[in-house]
Amino acid sequence: MASEVRSYLGVTFGLFLYTLAWVAFLIPNKIVGGGATGMATVIAYLAGLGEDTISYFFFGINAILVVIGVRVLGRGFGTKTVYGILLVFSLLYFLPKLGFIQYIGQSFHESDKLLCAIIGGFVSGIGSAVTLLHGGSAGGTDIVAMVINKYRNITPGKVFLYADLIIVSSSFFISWDFRTIVYGYVVMAVFSYSVDLFMSGSKQSVQIFVFSKYYDLITERLTKEANRGVTLVSSQGGYTKEEGKLIVIVARKYDMSSVYHIVREVDPNAFITVANVMGVYGRGFDEYKSKPKSKPRKTINVG
Repeated sequence: MASEVRSYLGVTFGLFLYTLAWVAFLIPNKIVGGGATGMATVIAYLAGLGEDTISYFFFGINAILVVIGVRVLGRGFGTKTVYGILLVFSLLYFLPKLGFIQYIGQSFHESDKLLCAIIGGFVSGIGSAVTLLHGGSAGGTDIVAMVINKYRNITPGKVFLYADLIIVSSSFFISWDFRTIVYGYVVMAVFSYSVDLFMSGSKQSVQIFVFSKYYDLITERLTKEANRGVTLVSSQGGYTKEEGKLIVIVARKYDMSSVYHIVREVDPNAFITVANVMGVYGRGFDEYKSKPKSKPRKTINVG
């Protein structure tokens, strides 16, 4: 229950940042990013219905995508996604009515559009990454990214980048000004970079070597308290010729402090080395999603 509550809190915070970027920096300056929010913005402006209808178009677009997401990713995905869509729908409707949001939008002038595009892309990207890490979604291309990422080892940022090209390009027809597309591409690039930067940082792994004569006690505590898998490798001191065990641990970077704390409590004189690793695939880490290459066909020489 506590884990589920933390997950929903993370989704809520991420979607708040995502929506805040839109209503405070992008929509007031008629800058179109990607995703269902960007598509809803384009439709609302082209139809001449105003900013108040963006939330309704957002809801309608996502209703279709949710059905696809539930069928491919399961009901657990659908529950959080429906929650996320309803939350973003509510925030898109109510946040623009708040005084401080209106003040932020009015404080930027026409010459500040580039700055708004950069800030909006960065804040929305961080919000979307936080949401994805907690198993949620803001809908739109988030659903497309999660579906593709289930079968292919492609970063979500690249999926967002490719899927949003058409949406941003269509913003040209709002004001018939190529600068609108340029601002949209700036948002899209900053958004994609922010998502990849945040998610790769949170998933970065390290390989830890621990040299200690109390390897048995350290192993027991790491297994029970830190919930980390440990490998023991037979070793011998080059100078002392003393037999022992080398402790090998592969963990996420945010788990380093707990591992270091346990080792130091058991053996303050333990020797520890830490190295970054490019990727870790297997149980408890990332899944290798590349399909095996087809076997080469045998050729028969005739003659």
